[in-house]
Amino acid sequence: MSISEAQSRIVVIAISTERLVTKEIDMELYAGIDLHSNNSVVVVLDEKDRVVYQKRLPNSLDKIVQALAGCGSPIKGVAVESTFNWYWLVDGLQQAGHVVHLVNTAAVKQYDGLKHSGDFEDARHLAHLLRLGILPTGYIYPREERAVRDLLRKRAQMVRTRTTQILSMQNLLARNLGASASGNQLKNWDDQAIDDLNVLPEQKLALKANLAVMACADQEVQALEREILKRAKLRQDYQHLLTVSGIGKVLALTIALETGDVKRFAAAGNFASYARMVNSRRESNGKTKGTGNTKCGNKHLAWAFIEAAHFAVRYDESIKRFYQRKCAKTGLAVVAIKAVAHKLARACFHVMHDGESFDVKRAFG
Repeated sequence: MSISEAQSRIVVIAISTERLVTKEIDMELYAGIDLHSNNSVVVVLDEKDRVVYQKRLPNSLDKIVQALAGCGSPIKGVAVESTFNWYWLVDGLQQAGHVVHLVNTAAVKQYDGLKHSGDFEDARHLAHLLRLGILPTGYIYPREERAVRDLLRKRAQMVRTRTTQILSMQNLLARNLGASASGNQLKNWDDQAIDDLNVLPEQKLALKANLAVMACADQEVQALEREILKRAKLRQDYQHLLTVSGIGKVLALTIALETGDVKRFAAAGNFASYARMVNSRRESNGKTKGTGNTKCGNKHLAWAFIEAAHFAVRYDESIKRFYQRKCAKTGLAVVAIKAVAHKLARACFHVMHDGESFDVKRAFG
């Protein structure tokens, strides 16, 4: 080999080595964050599944963003667990320019037979699934609209508080007087009506406490409704949902706000499944082998469509006849109501998606 040939090979090797180094520097990274109430475990993997960075950090957005920026190479995506407190982290990472994937934790299962597991292994697993492109993700509701939706959920919480007080008063009356009173009757009571009851002073005090909490909750419910309606009246999907049988203002608000962008659902069946209107079961060779993930979906939509089904059966003759046929066929009213709710869910998808008014003949004909 001549000297010139040897020098050429050295140059080629040097160039090749430089390209390898450059490739290592430009390698894409994938981050997984195991989010807790007071800290977050951050693990970053490279394209070859090697750990580039891992550390437990306090729940400080600045520190987490700084840690991700210090990894050197561009981070292709960040997988964040969908825990109760994900809002601040996902919103902050998006504002910092990261592509965030909200993990559907109910659909992620760690490998069976692992000898050891922990927070770092969980975060690494999320980054691993993200790198492979098989990470189950959820919908990241836009921040501004999310606030209105959560305000509606707060209204529902106040309604449950009010209902709790009514049930407590009814129980006290049944135990001590053998009497009953409807919720509407109790809402019209005042302190004088309680003083006229033939019960002990301590029991009157308990009833007055229930009445005071009920009145306060009712006042807050009305205030929240007014604010939510101001924002919802501008939504076209809300206006179209008001044409559906059995759906009034509150149910239309719930369905519109809990759905978000209806175009994220490929078809009516996907939306009905998200609303928990589709049975969850596993079958093999024609036999039932158990149930699937019954909690998959939106419980607020499930409640809304069941409520709408009850009202529709009561006030719409066409839907009432459909319900009666289902009752006669199955012998179970709960199955018939679920069938009505399923039909309403599919109809609401088309109403929101196509921007058309509800046609009962198309839905239940």
